[in-house]
Amino acid sequence: MYKSLSPGAIGIRGLSLGESLKLAGETGFAGLDFSIQEAAELGAAAARTLFEDAGIQYGAWGLPVRWLGDGWRDDLAELPRLAEVAAEMGATRTSTWVPPTSAEREFAENFDWHLERFGAIAEVLKPCGIRFGLEFLGPQTLRPADQHDFISTMEGMLELAAAIGTGNIGLLLDSWHLYTSGGSLDDLDKISNADIVNVHVNDAPAGLTMAEYMDFDRRLPGETGVIDLAGFMGKLTALAYDGPVTPEPFSARLNAMDDPLEAATVTAASMNDLWAAAGLA
Repeated sequence: MYKSLSPGAIGIRGLSLGESLKLAGETGFAGLDFSIQEAAELGAAAARTLFEDAGIQYGAWGLPVRWLGDGWRDDLAELPRLAEVAAEMGATRTSTWVPPTSAEREFAENFDWHLERFGAIAEVLKPCGIRFGLEFLGPQTLRPADQHDFISTMEGMLELAAAIGTGNIGLLLDSWHLYTSGGSLDDLDKISNADIVNVHVNDAPAGLTMAEYMDFDRRLPGETGVIDLAGFMGKLTALAYDGPVTPEPFSARLNAMDDPLEAATVTAASMNDLWAAAGLA
């Protein structure tokens, strides 16, 4: 596994792919999460060359289908072209997040609704060798009482992946969501590397109860020690996880930094400390 930079996750906006790769290299990240649409605009060969010249590995690319909306099939029609670009590059991991509630659909109906949409997406990705990660969202504050509950745990998301049955769907596994969902590190003993598409690492603010965590208020890896991230990384090591590990702290402190290099440097330092704490340095 390797440290991957997602500029947007630490408040950095407006950088080109080339600029993002340069920033990742300057701050010691081995990978970069990126936009497949931007790569397609450049062309697969040119985008691949940018990564190769920078010495940076592919992280995950965000799923380019706005699948929650009524017009999702328009994006689905464009997906084969983008998936072919990703396949030509060799970038085989994409992912999205799944809301833990619905205002309109009760659980069973919502499960079938997701089966239809994710199944159609996965079938497009599969011939190109693209793996598709689904992220469950853990915080209780994302599940208000006036909404119908949906999947908010690792086990539930794996059940959805199995029900879709295409064989190329797994988890976007986030330490924050595992913790806030009430999950434990022991849960990771039940899965394998094949179940994980990509990984996010975050810490949690100190002094809050499980009912108080807000999804937009996280901390950099190791900032508080509330989440046992060294243990989390140890479990990934035991699974022989071989993909990107991306910090996504949604940090007001980082977002307030005007200099992308400063924000990426601070983030990289937290990842380096995490690697050392987990015995990976």
